[in-house]
Amino acid sequence: MSDAWQVLNTLYVMTGGSYLHLDNDTVRIEIERETRLRVPLHHIGGIVVFGDVLVSPALIARCAAQGITITLLDRNGRFTARVEGPVSGNILLRRAQHDALLDDAKALSLARSFVAGKLRNSRTLLQRGARESTDEEDRQALSAAVQKFDASLRTAAVVGNMDALRGVEGEAARTYFSALNAVLKPATREHFGLAGRHRRPPRDRMNALLSYLYTLLTHDCRSALESVGLDPQAGYLHVLRPGRPALALDVVEEFRSVLADRMALTLVNRGQLKHGDFRITEGGGVLLADDARRAISVAWQERKKDTLTHPLLDTQVPIGILPMIQARLLARTLRGDVPAYLPFVSR
Repeated sequence: MSDAWQVLNTLYVMTGGSYLHLDNDTVRIEIERETRLRVPLHHIGGIVVFGDVLVSPALIARCAAQGITITLLDRNGRFTARVEGPVSGNILLRRAQHDALLDDAKALSLARSFVAGKLRNSRTLLQRGARESTDEEDRQALSAAVQKFDASLRTAAVVGNMDALRGVEGEAARTYFSALNAVLKPATREHFGLAGRHRRPPRDRMNALLSYLYTLLTHDCRSALESVGLDPQAGYLHVLRPGRPALALDVVEEFRSVLADRMALTLVNRGQLKHGDFRITEGGGVLLADDARRAISVAWQERKKDTLTHPLLDTQVPIGILPMIQARLLARTLRGDVPAYLPFVSR
């Protein structure tokens, strides 16, 4: 894997022990005193560093003077701090974000994009499951669910208000979770089968696993939004409530099946998680055991190092920075730099 990535004029440095410093008008990245990359400052709009990456005082001062924001995340990708100069455009970005909340047409357009991303990615997961299934009954169930998603996508594109859009999303979610068992290997269904989606508390092992992965994904999406200066609580699809990261939850929707659900299915189908990795509470809830939670967290971080081709940018990027790319695309949409927000859609 490369030591650093430049996407949408943002430099991402993900390798621990890296040292960024100013070399004339260039950012030079060193690892163990070996130069790995040079990037001209005028090509950079922002710098994001993960974990124990060092940034020289001279580079910090120069970036502040030129309006280049430096965002610090921990090694798990959670937001730590942001370093910026005295003049910042974030207030204008947040004003645009909040103004869009008051504009029914803009809010609906953004919410529609989040739902479209969720539906398309969920459909792809079910379609792949149908293609790979060796059981005719499972294949038919998954194919029927895919057809329902086709109808949901058509309806979501034309509904005229937020309540109707949320209704389409909710019905599609019920279809999705009722079909998800058919993607599990038959031998795993005794212990990992699920009957719908329930969270507080999870009533089966698969729901407990999904809830934990969704929590990790929400942290990543919230960090991504904070890294570009957006307010993670001011969302469009999810209803606003005190303390609720509604915008982070909006962005989560397009990544649920791509990142969390696929990982859950992989862990179960490959036997990496056993039914004994969970414990049952007195009230009937199901929780992950501590060792299993740690193992899943490690697998999650390793998965984020894998790369794929971003369909819009047509470039290879680590999976871990996908939420950051989408956060920057969303910021550009709110500022009016692009006409509409395009969600991440897996291939």
